[in-house]
Amino acid sequence: MDQFIELFKHLINPHWIIDHGGLYLLLLIIFAETGLFVGFFLPGDSLLFVAGIYGGLLSESFFNVPFFFIMVMIAIAGVLGNFVGFWFGRKSGPLLFNRKDTFFFKQKHLYQAKEFYEKYGGGAIFLARFLPIIRTFAPIVAGIVQMERKRFMFFNIVSSFCWVFSMMLAGHYLDKFFPSLKEHLELIVIILIIITTLPVLIKLVFGKAKHPHPTHTDVNK
Repeated sequence: MDQFIELFKHLINPHWIIDHGGLYLLLLIIFAETGLFVGFFLPGDSLLFVAGIYGGLLSESFFNVPFFFIMVMIAIAGVLGNFVGFWFGRKSGPLLFNRKDTFFFKQKHLYQAKEFYEKYGGGAIFLARFLPIIRTFAPIVAGIVQMERKRFMFFNIVSSFCWVFSMMLAGHYLDKFFPSLKEHLELIVIILIIITTLPVLIKLVFGKAKHPHPTHTDVNK
């Protein structure tokens, strides 16, 4: 149990991920965090920001490819993660609304993503990419409500590249302008996590997700 807790601490630490897992673990985490409901707790924004700071090391560790290519690979991982979530939603989505809560699955997150999708429509796929937890469940909900596949993939691809490039380039150029940035990395990551999760925290504290008993019509309209 202690080993599991220790691993969990490492998996939510962007700096540890970059140092010990490199590009391969980064790709896996982005894939899981953007479409697999078991990955909602993983760092996304902060991991990409730190990856931008250490972009040079990531490039060196992967055949010295250009930093741009590293960002493209990570963006593709985000696209694939969302697509898997979308496919999962189409195949087994209705069953999720009756699934009991577990450590890795909270039904309230699913309902919050559903409300978010109903409010913003197709654009929810783009907006959700920048919101922790919501981005994990949004593609699953899109699959549940039978969103058109081509429409989903358009928002999926555009949002993934915008999300990855904006976060990584922010870390990359801020590090160039402020070389001492690495010395305050933990503080920066904490601030970034607070900023990106604040909308979700406000929703959890001040807003209650509706939990109606879905009918066959509801999940397929």
